[in-house]
Amino acid sequence: MCFWVSCVAMLVAATAPLSSPAMPVSSNVATEVALATAGGPLPAARRPRIGLVLSGGGARGLAHVGVLKVLERERIPVDVIAGTSMGAIIGGLYASGMSAADLERELLGLDWDALFASRIRRESLSQRRKEEDFEIAPAVEVGLRRETGEPMLPLGSVSSRGLELLLRRYTLPVRRTPDFDALPIPFRAVATNMETGQAVVFRDGDLAQALRASMSVPGVFPPSEVNGHILGDGGLVDNLPVDVARAMGADVVIAVNIGTPLAARDTLGTVVGLTAQMINILTEQNVQRSLASLRPEHDLLIAPDLGRLSSGDFGRAGELIGLGERHAASLSRALQRLALDEPAWATHTARLAAARRDPMPPRSITSLRFEGSEISQPEHFAGILISQPGRPFEIGAAERDSRALASTGDYLHADYRVEDLPAGTGLVFALREKPWGPHYFGLGLDLQSDFAGRGEFNIKLAHNRHWLNDSGGEWRNRLQIGSVPRWFSEWYQPLGPQRSLRSDWFFALSGDLERRRMTAYARPEPGESARDLPMTGRYVRGKAALAAEFGQPWGRWGAWRIGAVYEALRVDPEIIAGLGGSEDPGDALLTMHSRERGLRAGLVVDQLDHASFPRRGWRLRLQGLVGQRRVETERAAGSAQGFHRIEADAHLVTSQDRHTLDASLRLRQAFQQSTQGPAQYSLGGFHNLSGYKTDQLSGNQVLLGRLMYTLRLNQQPVLTRGFFAGATLEAGNAWDDPGRVHGSDLRWGGSLFLGADTGVGPLYFGITWAPLGSAGLYLLLGRP
Repeated sequence: MCFWVSCVAMLVAATAPLSSPAMPVSSNVATEVALATAGGPLPAARRPRIGLVLSGGGARGLAHVGVLKVLERERIPVDVIAGTSMGAIIGGLYASGMSAADLERELLGLDWDALFASRIRRESLSQRRKEEDFEIAPAVEVGLRRETGEPMLPLGSVSSRGLELLLRRYTLPVRRTPDFDALPIPFRAVATNMETGQAVVFRDGDLAQALRASMSVPGVFPPSEVNGHILGDGGLVDNLPVDVARAMGADVVIAVNIGTPLAARDTLGTVVGLTAQMINILTEQNVQRSLASLRPEHDLLIAPDLGRLSSGDFGRAGELIGLGERHAASLSRALQRLALDEPAWATHTARLAAARRDPMPPRSITSLRFEGSEISQPEHFAGILISQPGRPFEIGAAERDSRALASTGDYLHADYRVEDLPAGTGLVFALREKPWGPHYFGLGLDLQSDFAGRGEFNIKLAHNRHWLNDSGGEWRNRLQIGSVPRWFSEWYQPLGPQRSLRSDWFFALSGDLERRRMTAYARPEPGESARDLPMTGRYVRGKAALAAEFGQPWGRWGAWRIGAVYEALRVDPEIIAGLGGSEDPGDALLTMHSRERGLRAGLVVDQLDHASFPRRGWRLRLQGLVGQRRVETERAAGSAQGFHRIEADAHLVTSQDRHTLDASLRLRQAFQQSTQGPAQYSLGGFHNLSGYKTDQLSGNQVLLGRLMYTLRLNQQPVLTRGFFAGATLEAGNAWDDPGRVHGSDLRWGGSLFLGADTGVGPLYFGITWAPLGSAGLYLLLGRP
């Protein structure tokens, strides 16, 4: 589980009330308050009104489910529920009619990593969004505040999109019950008004929205906006809302406190640790005030000892539920004072079952609309949604459609709402655009060193401007500064609304400028070691390219495009080895120009789950270029000659537990006249035929196969998606003449490395070796 998911739960558990004004303050803190008297089950007619109070605590809040199981087993009726943050979610779902067994089954079956993922699964993104992953790491996104134009970071480090859809699914059966007193069990959720610092107690409205607002940890989850108010986590003001339950008429309070205890000294050496501890201190102070308000002669405190389980341990849901259940069971004698007899319990459970509304009936969708957009035009995507007027409403389809809208990258929230209309079902997609859009910026780094004096360093800046017009036009810019200066710009214009997964035809106009230094080496003969072969020259290659293309996406699978391209190339020699003091070096030191005009066609199908260190999926890229090429120098103007080039890449990844096998194949063929200086394609460098120098093997034909094994070293990384150890086995070569390409000429190489998928790109530290090359040590930040 990623670091930010840990932050979610850590801070949710840590954020505690600043205390309700009416709450008494006492220094006498109860650690566990039991009922003073015990006796047999009470008749229903004479029993007190029991209020259940559930605290916030992130993953630790899953222990609430275990407590609920014991309450049901001991026949303890719950008349009102008040909860905060995770306690609000568990309590609200229980109040809506879900049983403890229902909650346990659902929570144990969840993929918590996917639920809190900051991004839609990459396989579900459009090809345009997938392409960007290979240019700039998607983890860090900066925008411009719409009102002022000031730079703005995202409002949360973790997306609440999955949580919102989950809560919507669970609360649909009570959608017709806006009054929380009319739920099977009356309920209250506590949130914080982030503008005034006051508690906001939800007693009516949209139950899913109330539960989500109560769990809005500032800086982790984006805040919720409800009725014009910005709402944050309820734990900031009342993490154990005993006072709220009393205001609902509770005679007896059962308070379940599972908040995170203060951390040990050894965790205070980081900014994250100190910040969490500061919030924990505030939380604990306010929880103690709530505990001090409990009355030992009437109320009961249930405080399970969850040990070292943290608020980020969502993956240990079963263990947390079990700890809550065992601790509550140890208090069964005290609970018996509040138990109902068998007939009264049967009547009570029958009433709750009848109060729960029927699930959504299979009615047809009669209307489909969008709300909340200002700049974007979600109607543009209406044709590709599964939910359509005339079709039956399906929860799964509505959820997939919400994720499809979110995958455009324009929305902070992408929820849906059901309206019961006389003629059927009205489906409303409630969207909230990112306040830092529609200009989006990304930052990346490329750093490479072989610890032998050779290296590169580049800073990459990305800019995307979405929704240039109502059809969804985009302007994409990539600026690179450093060893390889580059500027790429593309205007991408859809040609109409998407009426199906293949109807979004587009036109793209792009330009590319690049300047790169390249080194040429003497070509080794078959079987000859390349270890001591000399450099033959160093060149500066400048490129300017223009392209105008039409294309069509293939839904979430990929896209193809075809169009005209023009490229101008200039090669300036800097060093030519072996010339000595020659007065007439011939053409070797002359600047070479080439100009190409041609037709390019390409296809990309991409189903990798991650661009860097993928765990599963596959990717196929094919591109062909045919046209006319003119090569000339200062001494000779060449004639135009035909050429064609073919490029292919295939990538297949599979995983089992922490082990991943990654196979890739690269093929390049250029049928064109040879020129001085660097050849069209090259091999050499880390994971590009390891054990050879960068660009050491070059030619018009290139073949490279690579088999990579990686082992994920941890499941809860800090400041990165994961740490990995791995090894590669590589085989390939480069040839000038296609007639000389032969499998027996393949050269072998390999590497051992440690890696991490960071917010600015993949990071590698490794050693390389090749039998006919040499050993090397590499540090690389960026794509190999």
